[in-house]
Amino acid sequence: MDLLNAMKVSSAGLSVQRARMNAVSSNLANINTTRTPEGGPYRRKQVIVGVEPLANQFKSVLDSQVGAPKVIEVKEDQSEFRKVYDPSHPDADESGNVSMPNVNMMQEMVDMLSATRSYEANAAVINTVKSMAQKAIDLGNR
Repeated sequence: MDLLNAMKVSSAGLSVQRARMNAVSSNLANINTTRTPEGGPYRRKQVIVGVEPLANQFKSVLDSQVGAPKVIEVKEDQSEFRKVYDPSHPDADESGNVSMPNVNMMQEMVDMLSATRSYEANAAVINTVKSMAQKAIDLGNR
């Protein structure tokens, strides 16, 4: 793999992790939203990640196996809503239960940490590739 392909993969990884962080922040911001424009409680957003093959410039086996991550779609989690008994809530049903979003704060915090660490790892790869390129240039100038 050449240095430019490594940069492409890592920069695509940064974009994916940014999309994951956006979904997590939206989920946490709406953890108590019981009424949306679509009707009903907020549904948790999930980022689906796939791989996009890179152009195989050197026809090597390694390059043919490398692909850049990309966001395939952001979909709504279809799991059941939480039911909370609160008869004084404006969105309570006839039995006093309120449908709350299917967002779990602990799961979101774990997703946020995972996305943050992955973002940091991709940024470190980009810095390492830049350093390697600079050292190659310095060697060529001697």
